[in-house]
Amino acid sequence: MFTADRRRLRKPFIGAAALVSAGVLMLAGCSGGDSGGGENPTSLEFLKNAENTTTQPVLDALAAGACEAENEAAPLEVNSIPQAELDAQVQLLATQDGLPPMFSAGGNPAEGAKLWDAGYLVDFDKALTELGVRDKVAEGAVSTIEKLYGGAFNFLPFQYNIEGIFYNKAIFEENGWDVPETWDDLVTVAGEAKAAGLTPFAASGEQGWPLTRLVSGYLFRSLGPDALQKVADGDAKLTDPDYVAAAQAIADLGADGYFGDNVASLDYDAATNEFLTGKAAMIYMGSWLLGNINGDGNQIGADNVGFMKFPAVEGGAGSIDEYPSNVGLPATFNAKTYAADNNVGAWLKCITANYGTEALKQGQITGFISDEPADLPAISQTVADEIASATDSVLWFEALFNAKASSISSTNAALLVTGQLSAEEFMTLVQDALDQG
Repeated sequence: MFTADRRRLRKPFIGAAALVSAGVLMLAGCSGGDSGGGENPTSLEFLKNAENTTTQPVLDALAAGACEAENEAAPLEVNSIPQAELDAQVQLLATQDGLPPMFSAGGNPAEGAKLWDAGYLVDFDKALTELGVRDKVAEGAVSTIEKLYGGAFNFLPFQYNIEGIFYNKAIFEENGWDVPETWDDLVTVAGEAKAAGLTPFAASGEQGWPLTRLVSGYLFRSLGPDALQKVADGDAKLTDPDYVAAAQAIADLGADGYFGDNVASLDYDAATNEFLTGKAAMIYMGSWLLGNINGDGNQIGADNVGFMKFPAVEGGAGSIDEYPSNVGLPATFNAKTYAADNNVGAWLKCITANYGTEALKQGQITGFISDEPADLPAISQTVADEIASATDSVLWFEALFNAKASSISSTNAALLVTGQLSAEEFMTLVQDALDQG
């Protein structure tokens, strides 16, 4: 998450932000892969980013439990390197034909797509079907992976978050508000919340992305799930009238005071606290917020938190059932060391069949489906049920942007909702950064 210097909020940020790839991946081969051909690995080596502290505990528990036989045949060996070095390391290992059987995605989805195009990754749609466990992965998670990594199911969703609007159930009940299903109804509730002395939407202008998530949410509902893919493909521009209208809808929320008086200086933690102390009626966020909702700092109580889908826009081409989602930093398998009948294949089958259940025992919601009901707080169960039933997904505003455009978007979002940039000016800044590459 990008943290802006508060002093920059006085004028648009248009400085360059460079993200230089750690190396060009010079790969040759067929598109996609699903079978090995080398020796049967005697261990399951897993290269992950050091910042990921959630995946290994689940794998360790599987190695000692449901996957004990697989671990005896090929012991799990986990190696960690800093996230900032992961893309470069994976690229290097690929050029040396030395990728481990299992490894985490880097920070740039485009690099994962290159590996797929070069035949280095397992085709999980084919492999898991052959192994009989394809139904153990939520379709919404698969949809997200396909959108991020070159159109194929080539990574596994060890993390999976859906996004929507968390709301204070007590406040809604006290005021007689139904859960809004349309944008107009949402705006009506926001107006009544402000009149009642509440902040309608807690949001971090300092981080910026919680505001741009609302812009993309409106775009997906008004123009359809491919709205931002069209921008990435050059078939549309953010400066087109229908795209500017989405930014204007969010700017209007700010102009009406629906983000409160201090949105520009509010950071992520402060915005979260505003909601969890009952000062705000709603907050747009991903399911990662469940950790805070179920934590000791929640003064309104976990049972008092509801979750709603981003509402429909009247006459829009999108569906309310398309959740904005992400898969965090997923992992994949090396096609050259995988075979359905070798040790890696056995591990893949066991992980896919059991990861969702074990993760839930540890309080994690993933893109894997659990066999057993978990003793979850009601709000966590609600989100888990939505994940299990979702069949399609959309991404988020900056998902397909280059680094410069992502930085400009997040840094200038507060200016959009405080009226210091018009909707057209904001979208022009971001589009210019996209055009410059």
